[in-house]
Amino acid sequence: MRYSYPIIAIPLLIASVPAMATIFGSVRGIVHDPQHRPILGAHVTLKAQNSDWIRSLDSDENGGFLFTSIPIGNYTVTASSKGFQQVSQGVIVQSDTSPVIHLKFVVEGTKENVVVVGAPVEAATDSVTPTTMVSRTEIQQTPGADRTNSLEMITDYVPATYVTHDMLHMMGGHQVNWLIDGVPIPNTNIATNLGPQILPRDIDYLEVYSGSYDADYGDRTYGVFNVVPRTGFERDKECDLILTAGNFYQTDDQISCGGHTQRFAYYASLNGNRSN
Repeated sequence: MRYSYPIIAIPLLIASVPAMATIFGSVRGIVHDPQHRPILGAHVTLKAQNSDWIRSLDSDENGGFLFTSIPIGNYTVTASSKGFQQVSQGVIVQSDTSPVIHLKFVVEGTKENVVVVGAPVEAATDSVTPTTMVSRTEIQQTPGADRTNSLEMITDYVPATYVTHDMLHMMGGHQVNWLIDGVPIPNTNIATNLGPQILPRDIDYLEVYSGSYDADYGDRTYGVFNVVPRTGFERDKECDLILTAGNFYQTDDQISCGGHTQRFAYYASLNGNRSN
């Protein structure tokens, strides 16, 4: 019989720990009118697309705004000002990056119907490191991706990754680094089971670097996987209980709870599985 011990993960939002990478970035930009004149005092809101996390501020005399210490993820920036129509734009925040966006107001009363076809254009992240972001929503929507004791779903999202000889290979090599909230996991000798110490259901975002790293990562590193655990901002004092069973006395069970206030969030998870 093979058993796995229960794993408890209790991540709290915004914990500052010295590490090789961070899980924060910033978002800056300018709001202006149709003649590209800056707008003073425009109300700008930054909201996470997958949770209730939100921040807001007013633009300065140059129409500028800056949000700092933003957890990585997908966000929507919305700006409003008297006399203009509200404007919004999506942005992806990655580790140690500072996307710059321009929000152009349209004079209120002007009616326009715009049909956008194709994928939305995200703001640049000012980074030379090729990065892939996998969200918990994508994991939930991919059959088998949330399976316990395996992160093999990585190969579904990250280019040039594949599993051979029971090991994850990336960019032609198998030496990769694993981090949680930017903190390296020691002794990540992952072979038969890919990422067994990480539960896919507890991931908020998986950030993958595939080149042009800092020297701290080493000169023979083929990939860096930064796991950002869930925080609880997507829940309102809610719990989930998942019970599954299959052949060979297999079970895969999990209970997780989370909640938040305006400034604080918590998430706790307990998992157990067995098979013969």
